[in-house]
Amino acid sequence: MPMSPVRDDFRRSQVAIGALFFVLGFQYATWVSRVPALKARLDLGEAQIGLLLMTCGIGAAVSFPLVAVLMRRLGSRLLSVLSGLALGVILLALSVVPNYPVTLLVLFFDGVAVGCLNVAMNAQGAALEARFERTTMSRLHATFSAGSLLAALLASGVTSVTDTLAAHFGVAAALLAVLVLTARPGLLADRPAETAEPRQEEGKKKRRGFVLPTVATLWMGLAMVFGTVTEGAMNDWSALYLKDYAQAGAGLAPMGIAVVSVMMVCARIFADGWRTRFGDGRIVRTGSLLAGLGLALALAAGGVVPTLLGFACVGLGVAAVTPCVYVAAARQGADALSLVAAMGTTGLLAGPAVIGFIAGATSLLWGMAAVAASAAVVALCATRISWPGPRTAAAPADPQLAADPG
Repeated sequence: MPMSPVRDDFRRSQVAIGALFFVLGFQYATWVSRVPALKARLDLGEAQIGLLLMTCGIGAAVSFPLVAVLMRRLGSRLLSVLSGLALGVILLALSVVPNYPVTLLVLFFDGVAVGCLNVAMNAQGAALEARFERTTMSRLHATFSAGSLLAALLASGVTSVTDTLAAHFGVAAALLAVLVLTARPGLLADRPAETAEPRQEEGKKKRRGFVLPTVATLWMGLAMVFGTVTEGAMNDWSALYLKDYAQAGAGLAPMGIAVVSVMMVCARIFADGWRTRFGDGRIVRTGSLLAGLGLALALAAGGVVPTLLGFACVGLGVAAVTPCVYVAAARQGADALSLVAAMGTTGLLAGPAVIGFIAGATSLLWGMAAVAASAAVVALCATRISWPGPRTAAAPADPQLAADPG
């Protein structure tokens, strides 16, 4: 039986927006996978590599004012296309950078482009949910991980043939351009003039074009910060904790990242159904409590198996946090979404370092306990956010979108 026109339109836009998430994961994993090659070609030390990685994050974190302006002037559709194409150009630039300062500059602009695409594609995802009144944001976020996986496979395949960065990044950039341009017709059209004046919520005050964030937006930002702290810290510290505290062997130590990643992808595949049935707020509160409590019990129990089970609870529990918060922020307007995304990037950037400082002052056990506490803080923040209810998780923020489902 053929699909109805509305269902067909939903699928077409879902695939197109999913391609944007794929592009972001693919581009990031592509250049990160070749950091050793950049290190060797530019003769860099460990501290210089650390600054390279941080520069990209700084670019994304400080892009908030620019992204807010571009979202109002260009709209999410055009900004998605331009920033997606820019990420491909940045890969080409990285393949020919002549020295370290230029590389820092290129990666700073990479962070800015990442910030632009991150906000624009999440705005597209939120608009898709609103227009068709269907939950899909979690599946869209799952395609980010799929992009990272394919990038790793491509890097392995290309480097088995040639070590040349230009060849690898050239192929990757071409693939990005094809994906973005192919996705463009399926992206949701928006009218920048309509988004130039964000929705006036109680407590918002305008001052020469700048909209002060509402208390609700700040709670969303805090939830995003502590959620990304939890997620980022697990990626950076789980292997070391397994080795040094759970006494895992060398072969098992990397399984911490694998367990968290697999659980997150699986949970995001099913999370949209859970959101429809139980509502976003309940999913975020329950999931973050599961992550915090599961990790805390694992730390108390010790041992490899309890630790891996605790890590699995974290992956399962935090998987839907960022998709749900992005949807809630998008309902408040482009400025709120930009601010929340920037705060999330800050958490992802600063979180692992903060855990490292705690571990250095005490021990990694207490550092991981701070990760568990971060997850619990997400649950607290979630109680202060107005969430859509069950079966109305994608209630339209714009009446015109509700009136025009196609």
